[in-house]
Amino acid sequence: MLAPAPRAAALAVAALASLAQPATAQQTPADLIVTNARVYTVDDSRPLVEAFAVRNGRIVFTGSAREAASLKGANTKVVDAGGRTIIPGMVDGHAHFNNLAKKLRSVDLVGTRSYDEVIARVVERAKTTPKGQWIIGRGWDQNAWGSTAFPTHDALTAALPDHPVLLERIDGHAQLANMAAMKVAGLTAATKEPSGGKIVRDAKGVPTGVLVDNAEGIVSSKVPTPSIQEWRAMHKDAVKLMHRWGLVGMHDAGASREMIELYEDMAKQKELDLRLYIMISDNAAALTHYFGMGPRSALYDGQVWVRAVKLYADGAMGSRGAALLEPYSDDANNTGLLLSAPAHIQEVAEAGLKAGFQINTHAIGDRGNRVVLDAYEKALDKTPMANHRFRVEHAQILHQDDIPRFAQLGVIPSMQASHQTSDMYWIGKRLGPTRLYGAYAWQSLLQTGVVIPNGSDFPVEEVNPLISFHASIARQDARDWPMGGWFPAERMSREDALRSMTLWPAYAGFQEQEMGSITPGKYADFVILDQDIMKVPAEMVLRTSVLATYLGGRLVYAK
Repeated sequence: MLAPAPRAAALAVAALASLAQPATAQQTPADLIVTNARVYTVDDSRPLVEAFAVRNGRIVFTGSAREAASLKGANTKVVDAGGRTIIPGMVDGHAHFNNLAKKLRSVDLVGTRSYDEVIARVVERAKTTPKGQWIIGRGWDQNAWGSTAFPTHDALTAALPDHPVLLERIDGHAQLANMAAMKVAGLTAATKEPSGGKIVRDAKGVPTGVLVDNAEGIVSSKVPTPSIQEWRAMHKDAVKLMHRWGLVGMHDAGASREMIELYEDMAKQKELDLRLYIMISDNAAALTHYFGMGPRSALYDGQVWVRAVKLYADGAMGSRGAALLEPYSDDANNTGLLLSAPAHIQEVAEAGLKAGFQINTHAIGDRGNRVVLDAYEKALDKTPMANHRFRVEHAQILHQDDIPRFAQLGVIPSMQASHQTSDMYWIGKRLGPTRLYGAYAWQSLLQTGVVIPNGSDFPVEEVNPLISFHASIARQDARDWPMGGWFPAERMSREDALRSMTLWPAYAGFQEQEMGSITPGKYADFVILDQDIMKVPAEMVLRTSVLATYLGGRLVYAK
């Protein structure tokens, strides 16, 4: 029985690419030979080999050590992997390049266990920050504080009266501002809420300091922006961090024209060192500009792709902004927020189909996902297109009726396994027991024939992609809780988990002919690990270290 078309194409492409090796490959010495390894190629034609060879930044041979040795010349570099495990370079299928760069310079609030701890970290930063200058932080999560209620600004204002402070929630869908920041922004009881946003207020209607989704811009628009030189340095630091964790690429889920132009300039100057698949942020002027240029792929020696758009349907579960078909179980008067009108999603989808651009829409709640699928279906009815590869970013909570619609419409669910292990402690309170059967439903979706590009949504989650690999196969946290896994029937196999971080992101980015597997003809992007993640017990996966990361046959990180 044939697999449904999208998944079949993704899995078969490696086998087709392997036929591209020219007969003369063995007549020219390789630049690099990697041998004495356990190489998981993610290529169905040769899934496990012990050696491979690289020339001009691309794989030219995979197979035995003896065969690879025949390609050794006077100037060939040979890497003896010492029996270590090698996998294709990993790609984060949904993350935020710019936000990671900013977070590296901000107050890190991830892991705080109380509001007092949040304030203490900000106070520490204030000791080296002149009065009147902004302090920015990210990573607080009230769900980890013992109470799921949003904080108010009062304690933050009392501790930091002389600095405007803006602290972003871990998911990026809510912010907390102190009084100094609200004064700069002119935020008062008279301020009206924007569509798709919420200003949290007290009983008298006075803002508490918390801003949700489209209301975030009220204060954040007042924060001074770094210079281009500062942005460049910050993004270089972010790339180094990605390399450390075995990432050779990422799908940037929303970039402004200014940032895209910076990334292109960095690539031109050979300062990027990343395979960057860019989704253009939803801005009318930017979309007109890039639609006019048309899709562009593998620019600057395969560093930049500009051929996708990022839209938003709803908010996030943690801030109760995800749009649900029925009210939140712990907030009976709330069904979440729609950040974009369904007609807008359909309109951009139709324009994208005509211009040759992929449309990728953030949707977390079951109502948000249905809105996106409905909009895509209407757009595709008006402008039928094969191989459009439209995506839903996150697809976290699905009504059972909507699970088969992804395969039926040719839509890719782009999901982040680490969200499941972060959310499982409290998501039942939000949804109740019945809706949990459509939550993070990886195996249910895979059984319909779709592919699932995996990711982290960093800086929402940690950069380390093996966190999502472990979550995919175990549905457990780092302490191996819960025993047996959370709704374990939805786990992925190890083979699919590896594909979800290599070949499937490549397919989701129209890159499968260039990357995603260790296959002759593709970029020589690979990672050397100190453990065999395909064999060690699941509880050992998170103890795995990246020993080396190679991009185009070049060593870009070594432990």
